[in-house]
Amino acid sequence: MGLFDFFKKKPAAPKVVVEVLYPQTWENGEAPVEPTVLAAEVLQPTPGEAVEIQVPSHTAAEDVAPVAEVVETVETETETETETETETETETETAVTSETNLDEGLTKTRKTWSERWNAFMANFRSVDEDFFEELEETLIGADVGAQTALQLTDELRNEVKLQNAKSKADISRVIIDKLVEHYRSQGVNEDASMHFAPEGPTVILFVGVNGVGKTTTIGKMSARYKAEGKKVVLAAADTFRAGATQQLQAWGERNGIPVVAGAANADPASVVYDGVKTAIETNADILFVDTAGRLQNNVNLMQELAKMKRIITRELPNEPQEVLLALDATTGQNALQQARLFKDSTDVTGIVLTKLDGTAKGGIILPIRNELHLPVKWVGLGEQVGDLQPFDADDFAKSLFGSLLIGDDK
Repeated sequence: MGLFDFFKKKPAAPKVVVEVLYPQTWENGEAPVEPTVLAAEVLQPTPGEAVEIQVPSHTAAEDVAPVAEVVETVETETETETETETETETETETAVTSETNLDEGLTKTRKTWSERWNAFMANFRSVDEDFFEELEETLIGADVGAQTALQLTDELRNEVKLQNAKSKADISRVIIDKLVEHYRSQGVNEDASMHFAPEGPTVILFVGVNGVGKTTTIGKMSARYKAEGKKVVLAAADTFRAGATQQLQAWGERNGIPVVAGAANADPASVVYDGVKTAIETNADILFVDTAGRLQNNVNLMQELAKMKRIITRELPNEPQEVLLALDATTGQNALQQARLFKDSTDVTGIVLTKLDGTAKGGIILPIRNELHLPVKWVGLGEQVGDLQPFDADDFAKSLFGSLLIGDDK
């Protein structure tokens, strides 16, 4: 036998017995007496030859749903769970009315700042170029953004020389003072107040990507203004997200506030139109509009927002008074990117920074003000209704940097 004849020879096909491992049907509550077995050949790969495999007439596949159906069921159940969790969270938020102050809400952010700062100063040897490079990295790590960190570091180079600071205490004092000064200076001409129409309903439009807390923020803010004696109406114009309308309706029911809604996947602008008409006819003081939150760079989304604004201004020429962009503080630099894209696409008047109490990334407020010059008007400091509070820049700077300044005095 030649070498090529050896390779052309087909290997023997031994027989094996394979036990079927899938569950077998029990009849009358009794287990099957003998296991079902299947004889199969051990198949050797042979180029160009297809091999047929005989399988039992009854398989486990008949006892389960097709893969596509299973995936769809899992996704539906997951979505239902998410909506249920959201409703539960909403109930928790309305259950308690006590407030978390800014100092408490910034605990995680302040701790991160302190840890980073102490670690940075622990390595202090002298004021040289390595010192400033490490300072820049520390600021970037504290979520102030690369552009802001670079600007601050350049300013601090001059400030340290100007004050002839050399000791660790002097250096720390100069840098922290400069951070506070820089932060406060960004808000000198900043208008962080809420604007209301001199007559007729004030329209407050909420924008932002899904998951940042738009609907929950509307629920909290509407409860706050109603408690102040305002007559409020809500418009559920996020008709594309499953559960968004139901969530807003739940808030309306709990707070005793009417909600204008449409069918699932209805034209959002039509819901806005009905909401404006309802607000006018009922002499409401404020109309909150919840909008869709698909990806912020989605052209269709921005076109929908523009269409909503046209509908509003057609009925109320001076509206909307506010276009508030909701951002999730826990996302850090992603929130900054969202703010940049929304600002380029629509007339954002202010920021609502949610979940500030649950993150160590509160420093993101600095680049939002420094790079985008958008006022932060509200901050979310907890799950309770009273934990949505107007933002105060001086209080924020004091809460964030105050412990460092106090620590230097010791």
